[in-house]
Amino acid sequence: MTQPPQPPNQPPQGGFGAPQDPPPGGFGAPQTPPQPGYGYPQAPQTPPPAAPAAPPAAPQTPPPPPQGQPNQGYPQAPGAPGTPPPAAPGTPPPSYAQPTQAAFPAVGQQPGYGYPGQPGQPAPQQGYGFPQPPTMPMQPQPGGGGGGKKPNKQMLIIVAAVAAIGLIVGGGVIYAGSKKDDDKKNSADGGDGKGGKGKKGGSDGPPAAGGPAKEKVPANTSAKVGFQVPAPAVPKDSVWSVAGSWLTDDTYVKSGYTGKDKDHALIAYDPASGKQKWTIPLAGETCAVSKEITDEGITAVVYKDAKSTKANKYPDCTQVSAVDLKSGKKLWTESVDGSGSPVEFEEITISGDTVAAGAGTGGTGAAWDMSGKLLWKPKIGDECKDAGYAGGDQLVAVRKCGGYGDEKLKIQLLDPKTGKDKWTYPLTAGVDNAKIISTNPIVFGQDTEEITASGATDVFSLSNAGKLRARIKLEDGKYSHDCEVNKWASCKAIVVGNDKLYVPTRQHDAGGSDYGFTNEIIAFSLATGKTTGDRADAGDDGEMFPIRMDGGNLLAYKGGGYKKGAKVVSLDGKSMKETTLLETPATESVSRAISGMVPKSNELLYTGGNLFFGKKLISKPYSKDDKEYIALGFTTQ
Repeated sequence: MTQPPQPPNQPPQGGFGAPQDPPPGGFGAPQTPPQPGYGYPQAPQTPPPAAPAAPPAAPQTPPPPPQGQPNQGYPQAPGAPGTPPPAAPGTPPPSYAQPTQAAFPAVGQQPGYGYPGQPGQPAPQQGYGFPQPPTMPMQPQPGGGGGGKKPNKQMLIIVAAVAAIGLIVGGGVIYAGSKKDDDKKNSADGGDGKGGKGKKGGSDGPPAAGGPAKEKVPANTSAKVGFQVPAPAVPKDSVWSVAGSWLTDDTYVKSGYTGKDKDHALIAYDPASGKQKWTIPLAGETCAVSKEITDEGITAVVYKDAKSTKANKYPDCTQVSAVDLKSGKKLWTESVDGSGSPVEFEEITISGDTVAAGAGTGGTGAAWDMSGKLLWKPKIGDECKDAGYAGGDQLVAVRKCGGYGDEKLKIQLLDPKTGKDKWTYPLTAGVDNAKIISTNPIVFGQDTEEITASGATDVFSLSNAGKLRARIKLEDGKYSHDCEVNKWASCKAIVVGNDKLYVPTRQHDAGGSDYGFTNEIIAFSLATGKTTGDRADAGDDGEMFPIRMDGGNLLAYKGGGYKKGAKVVSLDGKSMKETTLLETPATESVSRAISGMVPKSNELLYTGGNLFFGKKLISKPYSKDDKEYIALGFTTQ
């Protein structure tokens, strides 16, 4: 089920097919001045969350620590003294909720947000200020589907509202996952960056090297505005879903609305001109989309069984379809019955020839092959359920056993043809969330304490035999990745590649005369859990975050604020040397337009010199002078 109304940020104003230099007012009326935290302002749909106090410009000699700011210190540069090492792989740490020695001073002694730790202080060998879950897997348990009653819709609406609040507080980041390095196809919903056709797992070592990068530097990296997709008029107090976008070599596909009746559909556009190529009608709004595209150009969507009406504002998310992005055809549509009614799905993925849909916290999963044949479905009376799946090279499930307040979660590697588990890695009893970040290698995160803005304060890398390799501590408030609440494969701006975890830090004072804000992307080893020394800086008055891997290189988005255009850059996998692939026009109107698309919490895609921003939710514009847009594209072609 889609989230309830959440006022999105305001997009640009202007007509479809705007030129490189938009006419006055073509990208919307002026909005609020820039706010620290992204380099350009967020639109004034709703009052923005309070920004943290600006840290001092010279962290080398920090002033006395302010009171009331525990656990908000800025992380040290990679390799700096005091960087906390992880517990040795295979060594069972303390049980969940057991206090451990902190890597930072105690509350009342710790510097405030933005201050690095004191140099020269030795790091503890156990713990990072948060309890650790167990590291030893238990005996494998049977896999397959689970059972249970249909989730209560009112409860799911409440849960979705909590997720929306978490997104507003934490700031989301959407990054694109490529299907395959040599195929230049990707989707806006993040993930491994792997396609439907995957490799077989089973080894204990890291995966093969990423190989050479496929994205080439265009002859001219200066991009022009390709086109804009205007949104239909949305009734007051309504929020419509337009979640889902994909970018192939020659087509940009976006979820949207068509005709005077505002029917929902998937609509394909020429990336350079915006000319419509085809549409695929859907019965209702999209609820979830696969981030993977197969070699044949097939992806999958979950959508509502009817249009929203006054009598039925929240139709059920029961319809699952496979669609061909090359031909613009819907291949099949299926649903499954649970306890006497259709099962509602919240996430969907592809691995090999299997389309797997997860029903979230209150349901269980089902799967089909590429012909639409049902492979498995919920088992009535089974106390364990497949809550969610992550696909790509391998199919990984989060399996949930027990009732509310007594959850027991497991990470399982599944056979995509049968749904049976190859191994099981259990989480500590009481841990009620797990976030699959990568399926090859298998990397997952969790909030060890309460719900946080990031959604994952601890990240664990596993071998393909289901053994713990390393634990990485991402202390809340220090990093700007985002994993959605009550979703299992939704982490953004956190990318796995080269046997490393790439994650952006939170913005902090850049120093210098302008007192701007900046951040970095740093890397952690999946073998040791320690920082590797790899580092890329956003520069003054900017912010950068990972998009996806391109062979052995990391693609990143680099916001430029009002002074510079936004960039897509390639970071060399060995040296982290930055190469610009695309830069948007350095004008205030374009910067404001990009800000209105909110790249960190909506959809962002880059392939072959084309950059696209897409909205997930649309609503009535904030004022009559503004206009809502579904998509905005830039091209170097």
